[in-house]
Amino acid sequence: MMRAPLVNFRRLQVATPWPVVWTVTILFLLLRLAVVLVRFAVWAVRHWRAWPGVVLVLVAVDVYQSHGWWPHLLVLLVLAAVGGVWWWRGRDSFQRLVVLRVVSWWRRLWVYRRQWHEAMTLCGLVKKYDGGEKVPELLSVRCSYATDEVVLQMPRGQNPEAYHKAAHDLAYSFGTRHCRVFSGRRQAPPARSGRLAWLLRRVDAIRFRDRPRHVWLVFIRRDPLTRIVKPLPVPARPDFTALPLGLREDLAVYCLRLLATHVLIGGATRMGKGSVIWSLLRSLAAGIRSGLVRVWAIDPKGGMELAIGGPLFSRYVDDDWSRMADMLDDAVTRMRARQRVLRGKVRVHTPTVDEPLIVIVIDELATLLAFLPDSEIRNRITHSLGVLLSQGAGLGVLVVAATQDPRKEVVTVRDYFPTRIALGLTERGHVDLLLGDGARDRGALADHIPISAKGVAYVLLDGQPEPARVRFSYIDDDLIRDMAATFAAPPEVQPEPVEPPAPVKPARNGTGNGRHTYRPTPPRQAAPLLPPSLLNALDIDTTPHGGEPR
Repeated sequence: MMRAPLVNFRRLQVATPWPVVWTVTILFLLLRLAVVLVRFAVWAVRHWRAWPGVVLVLVAVDVYQSHGWWPHLLVLLVLAAVGGVWWWRGRDSFQRLVVLRVVSWWRRLWVYRRQWHEAMTLCGLVKKYDGGEKVPELLSVRCSYATDEVVLQMPRGQNPEAYHKAAHDLAYSFGTRHCRVFSGRRQAPPARSGRLAWLLRRVDAIRFRDRPRHVWLVFIRRDPLTRIVKPLPVPARPDFTALPLGLREDLAVYCLRLLATHVLIGGATRMGKGSVIWSLLRSLAAGIRSGLVRVWAIDPKGGMELAIGGPLFSRYVDDDWSRMADMLDDAVTRMRARQRVLRGKVRVHTPTVDEPLIVIVIDELATLLAFLPDSEIRNRITHSLGVLLSQGAGLGVLVVAATQDPRKEVVTVRDYFPTRIALGLTERGHVDLLLGDGARDRGALADHIPISAKGVAYVLLDGQPEPARVRFSYIDDDLIRDMAATFAAPPEVQPEPVEPPAPVKPARNGTGNGRHTYRPTPPRQAAPLLPPSLLNALDIDTTPHGGEPR
């Protein structure tokens, strides 16, 4: 009896032999098996960190089957003893290499992985496609003392702006109050040296390559900026590319790059502008004492803020508008002289004792630009500041200014400040005016900073479009007096630049003495409207210019 084939090919009128059917089926199964093996290999490579754990579990099971529980207890006692000694002798390294890794593993499984799909769906970050869902993929979780850094991969059709808008929802979904969104890697590649540096650099080029679909979510688990930041140590020699001024919310030290830039500090009254200025002066204190830095200070508030640190300043004005304008004019003249020397040699000035870095500190910029009663002095100041801000950065003549109102009609030179710091502000729109369009949508909530958080600000870090939250160190009056006495500025060794007097135009009267004598022209009186005959009858003296009745 002949068996019927499993596949009916009568329409093709071809008799299919059984070996062909089985060959096609076996090839299809082998292809599917190869796909499964490749996917498993990719999954294993992605989760290579789990290999030691899997091997350890297999070894533990084999030892238990062979010898029972006592080897496990012995291993635990040894590990506890080693961990205790490690904690005693090197607590920082133990916390970094052991405690934080365990915390990261636990929070990845219990806090994020357990409710990831639900949180992403409710926050509107899940995409619908072809009857299914595309959920952002959780790649890694790395915990520090105060933050959780979550790295995810966006599904196609999304950009980081969607995560900026959902930052508040994400923070509260995972049990925190603050969430920062970064579209680029937050750590720079390390500097490599040694024999294997060439190999490590190539590995770093792969590890730190640009990943446009990756997004870094930083959840603030414990806000360290609620406490006052103590004054930082004074550097022995200031590094103008990284001046320590305060503390970031991830417990890293915030360093300001002052070289070849101008700084604008914006904030409402009593929100900590003085903390920024005095923290900057403290980081420059060693350079001030050695003459490497010259600070010229202008305090339009009559010295209420800067007068207490007078010995730190090479030049200081707080009570005369004309002298303030003269100081800025002198800075322009000094900049012009330096420009003639450095033209064609370098592009950025390198501070030396002979040619120091000149930092002009202005406590309230709006007073000089918008509220001066004398329009002539105000125009002089505006012109000098415009020249300094547009040309002085590369020549080592820098401006550090503070203001309460960052609007363009008040601070007309606002756009010439490359570096800006936003303290607590009173209006929502002031954030974008100070830090740039879209800064508030990217997380700079400077208008939400409470009055109790003086010195907390949002800044832009190099290479990152997203603002970072920092708190500047608080320096009290006693410490300012002590700092002024310890790091007093040496006297000016260079004479103050004086503008050459403008040439006087010679007089046009041909006397040749170069003087012009002012002679007022007598006023012309209107001619009488009556005819001469009537004027004679009225006894009026008719002169060429008219006259009065006798």
